Amino acid sequence: MDILAHALWAGAGVVALRRRLPLAPRALVLTVALAVLPDIPHLLPLVAWSIFGDGSLAAVQAYAVAVPGQEPFVAPGVELWSHHLHCIFHSAVIASLVTAISWICLRTLWIPLLGWWSHILIDVLTHSADYYPSPVLYPFTRLGFDGIAWNRPWFLVLNYVSLLAAYLWLWRSRKTDSGP
Repeated sequence: MDILAHALWAGAGVVALRRRLPLAPRALVLTVALAVLPDIPHLLPLVAWSIFGDGSLAAVQAYAVAVPGQEPFVAPGVELWSHHLHCIFHSAVIASLVTAISWICLRTLWIPLLGWWSHILIDVLTHSADYYPSPVLYPFTRLGFDGIAWNRPWFLVLNYVSLLAAYLWLWRSRKTDSGP
């Protein structure tokens, strides 16, 4: 799914959750940030390559929006680092370890991790085998689930109409919750 949609779905989720649990504004912001974060680290090796190596910012931009098989040339080492960072941040195995460590340290669920989990779950369902399947079981395998490609026009429309409906529901139910 695209980064904006990840942020909007996480935002809707924390607004709904906030009606049931007391959440600090910082937790809301961190949850949305963690919902967006997994799509950013894999670009860092490309940015470093463009600043310190033979790459260019145009190559970074082309890579960020490329469809499978149409990615621009990237140095093999950069491609390797980028791929592994993508796998790490889209892995339920890694997210489980971080969640367990957080639980042990805090003795409770750190709510912002739900943003990361929402990103992983959404990407598992909205990336097809042909369009960057989400490697949910990395490091055991790089294979991903064959979901619906989020970049199909009909799915993009459905997704944003669903987001609009979710936010309208949240807005209307807020008026109802606060009384007459």
